Amino acid sequence: MLEQGKIYLGTSRKPDDSINKPEYLDLKYGNRHGLVTGATGTGKTVTLQVMAEGFSNAGVPVFCADIKGDLSGIAAIGEFKDFLDKRAKDIGFTDYDFQEFPVIFWDLYGEKGHRVRTTLTEMGPLLLSRLINATDAQEGVINIAFKIADEGGLPLLDLKDFQALLNYMGENASEFSNKFGFISKASVGSIQRELLILEQQGATKFFSEPALKISDIMRTTNDGRGAISVLAADKLMMNPRLYGTFLLWLLSELFEELPEVGDVDKPKLVFFFDEAHLLFKDAPRVLIERVEQVVRLIRSKGVGVYFVTQNPMDVPATVLAQLGNRVQHALRAYTPLEQKAVKTAADTFRPNPDFDCATVITTLGTGEALVSTIEAKGAPSIVERTLIRPPSSRVGPLNDAERKQVMDVSPVRGLYDEDFDRESAFEILTRKAEQAVQAQQQAEQQAQQQAQPKTTGTIGGWTLPGFGTDDTPQPQQQQQKKSGYQRETVVEAAMKSAARAAATAIGGAIVRGILGSLTGRRR
Repeated sequence: MLEQGKIYLGTSRKPDDSINKPEYLDLKYGNRHGLVTGATGTGKTVTLQVMAEGFSNAGVPVFCADIKGDLSGIAAIGEFKDFLDKRAKDIGFTDYDFQEFPVIFWDLYGEKGHRVRTTLTEMGPLLLSRLINATDAQEGVINIAFKIADEGGLPLLDLKDFQALLNYMGENASEFSNKFGFISKASVGSIQRELLILEQQGATKFFSEPALKISDIMRTTNDGRGAISVLAADKLMMNPRLYGTFLLWLLSELFEELPEVGDVDKPKLVFFFDEAHLLFKDAPRVLIERVEQVVRLIRSKGVGVYFVTQNPMDVPATVLAQLGNRVQHALRAYTPLEQKAVKTAADTFRPNPDFDCATVITTLGTGEALVSTIEAKGAPSIVERTLIRPPSSRVGPLNDAERKQVMDVSPVRGLYDEDFDRESAFEILTRKAEQAVQAQQQAEQQAQQQAQPKTTGTIGGWTLPGFGTDDTPQPQQQQQKKSGYQRETVVEAAMKSAARAAATAIGGAIVRGILGSLTGRRR
């Protein structure tokens, strides 16, 4: 069953339920992308686990998200279970054996894996706008902010940097509007409120340094196996927009950093995008176009992208057309919308004359799927009704002690565990404000000194014949106190801007996010 250059997925069956033939995913076409769909409880996670094991044994690094915690068991050797042994015998899998795999655990919150971070500069204005669900006007302000940061040499690393820049823009809105276009203070305020929500949801842990290096999710072991990077996403899923935006950022980074390699014997990396509907739900057209572009072009860089979701209709048709390797688990068809989804799924396969896809999809059992992969000359194979092979690693999650043991021997241990806060926009703008305050104070002192009246040794008086000189000193007039409204100076505005930015950063240290973790300033 196990062949060189291929991943064994399972064994297809004939209409009479007898064994038909093994079903493989050819590594040469592993970068032609794929789709794994099916209703909850039909076996999608086990299928993902089987595919990740196959790519790892072939020397291909894998990145995947662990939504429920079940996928963490891929780091432990499999255990004998009756249902696994029965499935192996049913499909004639005589080579079945147990195995553990090299795993690197990642976590945006640093609780169940190594910290994953990026900077706002690397995220860019498009994805940041998506993250806060910005309006067109707000997106325009965000683009202007990034432009000002680029021209002014203001690194945007974390949220306090962006808050400080927005304060600076708000206080100088008229000046920047003349140069870049109208900047509404209302839009600036709305963006600041959305950033506060991100802070409360723990995004301050994500936007910081050191940023994740792509090379650290593309590692291989000394024995030639690909490392499987598992992102702990059970807590992250409480903020689905952050989850979807993070994975899209990672996909974009792969696209931008990796060189062109053309057709290769096996992928350089396989990327599993679980709960893919979160990426496309309510996404603006420009974002969907970006995803379509990345998926279409990243194949030539040796990266295979596999979307995992419940319904094939969760993926836009333009993206769906790029996915060549498909595994369709059972779907339910109780409502007209569900019946439409079944028909859509059936129509995407190359038909098999032995059965009707639309009918079979609704009758598939757990761990059973319709499978069609890219074969010779890049054409999709005829769809086959397939029993998915049992995984070699553990089916089920690791406990905390086992997870810690894996992290203790991780090849990236110590690289991402501590925060690093270098000088960036917040520090630069704060220092400029302090310097302006000092300059203003010196100017006011000089002005006061120049305004003081000059005195002489004698005080002039008046004389009359026979009366002499009046030497009685005259009382000095007290200086009139300044009164009335004075306009706020630019320096005072800068001081207030810096104070508000500092207050925002300090306030973040005592705000408990809705995810239950303290989101303080980085050290």
